[in-house]
Amino acid sequence: MAKFLFFLLKSIAYGLALAFVLMLFFPSFNYLSTPLFGNNDAGREETVVSYAKAVRRAASAVVNVYTRSTLVDPRSLRPRTIERQELGSGVVMSAQGYILTNYHVVYGADHIEIALQDGRWLEAVLIGQDELTDLAVLYVQADNLPVIPQDAELDPQVGDVVLAIGNPLNLGQTITQGIISANGNTGLSSRGYIDFMRMDAAINRGNSGGALVNSNGTLVGINAAAFQLESQDIQGIFFAIPYRLALNVMQKLIKHGKVTRSNLGVSGDAVVNAAGDKLISSGQRLYGLSITAVNANGPAAEAGLQIGDIIQAIDGRQFDTVQQALNMIAETEPNTSLALTVDRSGQQLTINAITRELRR
Repeated sequence: MAKFLFFLLKSIAYGLALAFVLMLFFPSFNYLSTPLFGNNDAGREETVVSYAKAVRRAASAVVNVYTRSTLVDPRSLRPRTIERQELGSGVVMSAQGYILTNYHVVYGADHIEIALQDGRWLEAVLIGQDELTDLAVLYVQADNLPVIPQDAELDPQVGDVVLAIGNPLNLGQTITQGIISANGNTGLSSRGYIDFMRMDAAINRGNSGGALVNSNGTLVGINAAAFQLESQDIQGIFFAIPYRLALNVMQKLIKHGKVTRSNLGVSGDAVVNAAGDKLISSGQRLYGLSITAVNANGPAAEAGLQIGDIIQAIDGRQFDTVQQALNMIAETEPNTSLALTVDRSGQQLTINAITRELRR
């Protein structure tokens, strides 16, 4: 009996010693979850990747937009009017009733209605529209409007997951998913086109004016268009107006009823040195905007700017891209004097030019 007790006590001592050594050298090991027999993961479900939370936050603020317009039928020999109906989407931007949509959705409309996801139908008033950015602001009078989540400090990146919310083909609210494939600018361009954000979240007729949100449901853009060529079947290239640009335009339309842009009457190329060598890679550092054309009788010509001058700063502010420089000029109030830092054949000059309103 004594031998048996001695053997038992020795076994217990060895076991405790082994346990102590394991705990000493492998403290992070989860001993309690280690199965003694078989696999205790049987029947356990894998974690599901879901954007349901983002959809719940944003979807109720995306509305259906319906328009009616009357026009003369160009195919009729006798004057005959026809009624045209169009559809699109919109985004409730404020509890005061302001809604963003696309210019092409409401252009020429005689009557505009919106349908909220809670079943309400409301008449909308057109506050203002901007063809260049393809944006329009509507107003509705209603209480308890759902507002899209917004973050003025948000900086969307290429590769971010995005969801496009809208009413494609009037099938009802639909969510499509993709990523941002190229970022657009965030200013009021004075050029003839806007560098919109590109993404591959599918949009179709009726999605225009809807919301593009990130995986948290925060607004990153307003859906605008699909890239199309008649001779080619192109998929996966869609455009959205960046949130900051859309917000900027909306505020101007609410305040003034239109978007006013300024220009100096110049065009140019990005260069990397005083010799005027063109920038050809995003890895190169911008030296300035080399002027390649000056409009006769324009603000730049009147100020004495010349072809070959390199603009390096505007009112003491440097810029990283030509687009940013043009945006800085465009967003300045007309009839404002801008101090331009210019390199002219190696000589540093400060030339004051007065901006003029850009008229289309």
